[in-house]
Amino acid sequence: MKKLAVAAFAALAAPGLPAQAADLVAKAPPMVAPPPASAWDMAFGAALGSDYIFRGITQSAHKPSVSGYVEPRFNIDPNLQLYAGLAGNSIKFPNAAAAEIDLYAGVRPTIGPLSLDFGVWYYWYPGGESTYSTTNFGLVNAIANASFVEGYAKASYAVNDILTLGANVYYTPSYLNTGADGTYYSATMRLAAPANLLPPGIGGYISAEVGRQELGATDADGFVFLAPVDLKSYTTWNVGLGWTYKVFTVDLRYYDTDLAKTDCNVITGDPRASVLGESNWCGARFVARLSADLTLGGSLK
Repeated sequence: MKKLAVAAFAALAAPGLPAQAADLVAKAPPMVAPPPASAWDMAFGAALGSDYIFRGITQSAHKPSVSGYVEPRFNIDPNLQLYAGLAGNSIKFPNAAAAEIDLYAGVRPTIGPLSLDFGVWYYWYPGGESTYSTTNFGLVNAIANASFVEGYAKASYAVNDILTLGANVYYTPSYLNTGADGTYYSATMRLAAPANLLPPGIGGYISAEVGRQELGATDADGFVFLAPVDLKSYTTWNVGLGWTYKVFTVDLRYYDTDLAKTDCNVITGDPRASVLGESNWCGARFVARLSADLTLGGSLK
């Protein structure tokens, strides 16, 4: 009799088990796929430096300079990005321009460890006025409008997680709007510090660049005398080390060129050049820089 009762109880209970399991499945929340990542992104940042050196020549008369930028980006796919940017730097030019405003746009293809970058850059110096130097025998004229455009091509190759090598070329038909064509090409190297050499969260690197600025002859109306002037081509180099923490970077760098001081004055129109027309705007310089760089799709997530 006991066996019959147990069997009957089991028979009554068993049909309910699948129904209970089905109820549990039915009540589970539906799986929701994450939204696709946006193709749009935005990079932006700011920096403070003890000097603003551009290809070996100070743009701030060896005074501190602040800068900032914003760069919208559109990722066609993971290996192809379009971008445009607006940047600004505080400067101290002989023509008393208010600032350097940069407008640029380009495309960045990536092929495995090879990163490429092709674009156009416009350097705008608003508020400038024509001035005539009282040094260098009155030969140099700082023209009011020093704005100019460059096309560029850049490449970097990640040899491994530590070493990255690069090459760059820029071309302008009128350097600083003087009428002199200019081509700048350089080679770069960056060594990242192994993670086990630094405290957690801290990154480090050593980087260097060697470049050559080739310059042609100016238009006659860019200078006091009525004949074109051959601007001196020169070699420039820099080497430095830096540390990163989250979005911040501290960079300490040494810059120098092989320009003679008189040739430097002809290119820059330094109003504080000596009575012999010698300028120190192209000489050796140590520069400290603190910067912060963020992206909407990464740093602010």
